Amino acid sequence: MHPKIRELDTLLRQVERPENGPHRTPVSTGCGPLDVVLPGRGFWRGSLVEWLGNGPGCGVGMLALWAAREACREGGALVVVDPQDHFYPPAAAAGGVDLANTIVVRGARCRQVQEAARQSEWALDQALRCPHVAAVIAWPQRLDSRVFRRWQLAVEASGCLGLLIRSAEAKREASWADVRLLVSPERTIGPAPRAMKWRLQVEVLRCRGGVQQRTVGLEIDERTGDIHATHPGGLAT
Repeated sequence: MHPKIRELDTLLRQVERPENGPHRTPVSTGCGPLDVVLPGRGFWRGSLVEWLGNGPGCGVGMLALWAAREACREGGALVVVDPQDHFYPPAAAAGGVDLANTIVVRGARCRQVQEAARQSEWALDQALRCPHVAAVIAWPQRLDSRVFRRWQLAVEASGCLGLLIRSAEAKREASWADVRLLVSPERTIGPAPRAMKWRLQVEVLRCRGGVQQRTVGLEIDERTGDIHATHPGGLAT
């Protein structure tokens, strides 16, 4: 990085809002190796997190659910704004999500795509503003910068943790999220097709306060749910 760019980056981080607002308390991501590299050892309540990934099996939805589960441990509801039917309750329950404390917003079936998008946007905005909601998960498609900024102000006021799952192509867009994470699948460990472990790579694209380590490798045991940092070196055949 050019010295001038590095200097500007340092100055910008110094003037960013401090992590000491009324709701700015840390909450685990649900993933120990990721907690280690983030300021405060996790996400901050009252913030937006973008999870970027492509296609089934990339793990982005699972990681977002684990973060939501941790955010709700001390109380508060989980709201899932899901007009495209991405949310699968049995899988969420298997991951420790309390379905009795979960509200799923499917949305009305509208012929007009724009009207359906406006309904989902309104529902998401209301959920992010509610002080009785601990976490919100949503799959927004296209995001207007003004709407994005409004959501950021909403979570700051309520203390909610907003978890936005988006396509990896969104990394080219401007963002008001406190944290942006790009999740990519790596190699599966074990005999196909019934491998019991799999690997993900999480790249920290943006984080308020900065991070010392930009990339985290995760190894997940599907039988136990245990998560470990991957170790360098080749995999046994």
